[in-house]
Amino acid sequence: MFLRLSLVDLPGNFGLLHVGLTALVELPNALLRWTLGNLLGVAAVVPAIMLMLARGHPGIRQLASDQYARQAEQSLWKIALTTSFLLMAWGGSFGSNYGLGLVALPLTVLVWSAIRFPPLHTALAVAACLLLFAACAGMGLAGFPPPLATLDGLNLLVFLIVVAMLPTLLSFAMQQHRITSAALQRRACIDPLTGLANRSTFEDHVRLELARPQAPMMALAYIDPDQIKVVNDTAGHDLIRGIGGVLLANRHPDDVLARFGCDEFALLLRNCSPMVAEDRVQSLLHCIASYQCGWRGQLLTTSASAGVVTFLPGQGEYAQLLSQADAACFTAKEQGGNRLCLARVDGGELLDRTTAMRWTVRIREALDQHALEIYCQSIVALAPDQQRRRHFEVLMRLRDPRNQSRMRTVQRMAVAERFNLGARIDREVVKQTLDWFEANPQAADQVATCCINLSGDATVDEGFIVVLIERLRRSRLPPHRFCFEITETSAVRDLARAQRFITQLRGLGCRFALDDFGTGFCSFNYLRALDVNYFKIDGSFVCDLLSSPLAEAVMRSITEIAHVLHKQCIAEHTESEPLRAALTSLGVDYAQGYASDRPTPIAEYFDKGWPI
Repeated sequence: MFLRLSLVDLPGNFGLLHVGLTALVELPNALLRWTLGNLLGVAAVVPAIMLMLARGHPGIRQLASDQYARQAEQSLWKIALTTSFLLMAWGGSFGSNYGLGLVALPLTVLVWSAIRFPPLHTALAVAACLLLFAACAGMGLAGFPPPLATLDGLNLLVFLIVVAMLPTLLSFAMQQHRITSAALQRRACIDPLTGLANRSTFEDHVRLELARPQAPMMALAYIDPDQIKVVNDTAGHDLIRGIGGVLLANRHPDDVLARFGCDEFALLLRNCSPMVAEDRVQSLLHCIASYQCGWRGQLLTTSASAGVVTFLPGQGEYAQLLSQADAACFTAKEQGGNRLCLARVDGGELLDRTTAMRWTVRIREALDQHALEIYCQSIVALAPDQQRRRHFEVLMRLRDPRNQSRMRTVQRMAVAERFNLGARIDREVVKQTLDWFEANPQAADQVATCCINLSGDATVDEGFIVVLIERLRRSRLPPHRFCFEITETSAVRDLARAQRFITQLRGLGCRFALDDFGTGFCSFNYLRALDVNYFKIDGSFVCDLLSSPLAEAVMRSITEIAHVLHKQCIAEHTESEPLRAALTSLGVDYAQGYASDRPTPIAEYFDKGWPI
């Protein structure tokens, strides 16, 4: 009998040989049956036992139930398995030698289980099926004759082992595939540092909410820790991880929290009015301010700012809502941080800030595509001067890469400096100017003074200073022919850095002008500290010179003090001959404006004559 032969153990075989009940020649067959029988037992039962013992083990990752087939499919599977057994028994009742081939029916159902159900489900099904198969074949049940010949028994054992291993191996392979897929999906949807949803997942949530009909009012909050970059340089991302945990622990259960970018967080607040949204987010800001992160024996703390916009489904697009919340957060930071700013979907007072952010993107695109053009405008001496070399200011113009229109420089430069693009623009202006003179040596020989504006960001950017000094040393124009203009407000804001910057470049021979001079008028206190060559009087005074006694008095005072300090004055926005004559009578040294010439592309500027 198959069952008796397969279950006989190794000591029993040797015992039979010892008492003479079996021949030595039959011992190899008996050992082979013993080995295959135990292997069948291992293949049929051990996987189920191991999986049952491993249930709930913390070291084994458990997948969510939605990774497997639903309950309805499990019921259908059970019906299919029972039907396959009945068909196998019915086929075996005919006594055909090929009746055992109907095992393919339950084997197909087991493969279905391996593909669609958890490994434990398949392992238990395999164990039950193999016991049933062995009973039918070994005991001659359901019309299947028992294997009397040794070779028949061995073939049956091998067949049943294959039947047991195929669904089991397939089930483990499918489980590994599910684990890998879940890990990839988690990586695509979850921020690895905080375990929160990432930007794309959050966007999907908000878009679904916007598409829901008859949904209650919601709010979108944008939270940005204050001065977190300073802490990150010291403590890595420990504080960010901690802030994410604080927000997750204290948010409303219905809210969706996500980490945006480096240190920003976004929050979708469901079913809340503007007042409720403000209270919820303000509570989160208070929790962040109270949080302390331990790091190397230190306690790190920070505060956060937030922008909140409330909306109803269908009221605005996701990009618009996020832009308004971001702009409101930026406003909260500008107001000192550790506060909340509310925005409206229509923008309101934050519309200008959003527009500025969009212009920042366009300026970046223009710089990336080298859409910057160099113009020049003359600075002409008002007193008789025999100088025939050119004294001029380099002006830059940006073309919008989207429609090739020219951007309004004054407004766009204010936007650029606001979003820390000043140093990058200055670097591009210096590069293009020096490259042009190196390509046009005859024009370079005509230069007496080339004035270039520098933003406040450039004067404190050590990387920019190093690049500028190196570039000037390699320039065809000697450094003493360059005059760099820095604004009075940026110089006074960080007087020590401004003076250090001036000293570094003066060591090469460069000159300096204090631009927009007079806007504060109390800046005379700083004149001794700032070693500049020129005062460029702000154009607002020049424009009002002929109509305002105050403007005339201011300009006269600036001119006299400049001359006492052995410096020279340049009047901006000199637009007419009467203005030019009035400036001459006040003793102003130079004039710049339409009365002399208009800004011209650099190539055209050097093709025309020098204005007198």
